[in-house]
Amino acid sequence: MMSSFAFKAITAFLSASATTAQLIGKEQTETHPKMAWKRCTGKGGNSCTNVNGEVVIDANWRWLHVKDGYANCYDGNKWNATACPDNKQCLQNCAIEGADYQGTYGITAGSDSLTLKFITKGQYATNIGSRLYLMKDTNNYEMFKLVGNEFTFDVDLSQLPCGLNGALYFVSMPQKGFGTPGAKYGTGYCDAQCARDLKYINGEANVEGWEPSSNDPNAGVGKRGACCAEMDIWEANSISTALTPHSCQPEGYAVCEDTTCGGTYSLDRYAGSCDANGCDFNPYRVGVKDYYGKGMTVDTSKKMTVVTQFLGSGTDLQEIKRFYVQDGKVITNPEPTIPGMTGNSLTQAWCDTEQKVFQEDVYPFNKFGGMASMGKGMDLGMVLVMSLWDDHYANMLWLDSSYPTDADPEKPGVARGSCDIGSGVPADVESSSPNAQVKFSNIKFGPIGSTFAQPAGT
Repeated sequence: MMSSFAFKAITAFLSASATTAQLIGKEQTETHPKMAWKRCTGKGGNSCTNVNGEVVIDANWRWLHVKDGYANCYDGNKWNATACPDNKQCLQNCAIEGADYQGTYGITAGSDSLTLKFITKGQYATNIGSRLYLMKDTNNYEMFKLVGNEFTFDVDLSQLPCGLNGALYFVSMPQKGFGTPGAKYGTGYCDAQCARDLKYINGEANVEGWEPSSNDPNAGVGKRGACCAEMDIWEANSISTALTPHSCQPEGYAVCEDTTCGGTYSLDRYAGSCDANGCDFNPYRVGVKDYYGKGMTVDTSKKMTVVTQFLGSGTDLQEIKRFYVQDGKVITNPEPTIPGMTGNSLTQAWCDTEQKVFQEDVYPFNKFGGMASMGKGMDLGMVLVMSLWDDHYANMLWLDSSYPTDADPEKPGVARGSCDIGSGVPADVESSSPNAQVKFSNIKFGPIGSTFAQPAGT
């Protein structure tokens, strides 16, 4: 339903939540952690070759300071009025720094794995959450064309309770990012929420009209937002999971202004040109309450393999299918138990049925082109995002509880997980689960049937 957008970092002298600029600082060298993945060609996952990739943290986390000193250009949830009186001067006055991935952000990479720790107390700051992108090389994001292919990865989210989201997803952001920092420093993010919490958008500062958050001391909302199509392969914790495409018009990177942005950051969620809700498949939401969770069919107390297939060709996306592999067994997505819903994959017909059965008064997925739009967005090439976050806007209840909270949980579509409607408050999650983490590993990508052994007839 929602996207990975509500990130923060508590800042002291070193600001871990500052962002992109045209100037590059000299205090911290930017060295990307290495993360290999596999490109597959044959059948059954037996014909795969290693690709030497790397990851970069989003520019929003980085220290941004005045170019000739150490004063923060962004501190807490406010801009430095002297260095950043407007968008143009902020760009000229501020330098972005490299990242100490493990020491500041709690990020560790193995040969083919990436572990994201929720809270990290560094020398100068306490960091909360992170968002990273897979790189092709030092200056370019890896671009994936999903239609006609499948994407497989392993994940361990056993330590993620109610209110946390260990997400893996794709967005149609530009391959090189923006400005001099470019992709090397994690610039260019966009999503279907038309993210307005970004300090720099389209290579320019987002200072003008910036409003500090009322409930997050480290975040705010600017006048402009960055929009693009989004494919949420994996939004999940140990309680619930959702597979959700979000359509957009246009599908590629676009800048919105103020009230026309819509999404999570605007008073009118549906005022923009992107689908803020999505057409989702959440097993619990379609009535199968014993399928996904600790000790259930898909057992979240241990590592699992997640397979997502995008059937179709070119821009013609016909179907999105999901499988799990655990303890050597292939597990198909469950059939809904809610009357009027059939099928265990996402198609345009499924999305039409969801709108009808869940009695959605507004269904922007179809308004902005539905599966046809998603196919076009995927054909542009999409960047892989991996993140861990808590939610200052809705406490993650849209993923793992009953939402809206004032709706009857017996109404189809309201119950999305077993978490209490009072759960997920960021202050509570941060104090009770500071050591929570998610580990992504063993990424494979290739034509349908190339990354795992798919049983006949599935």
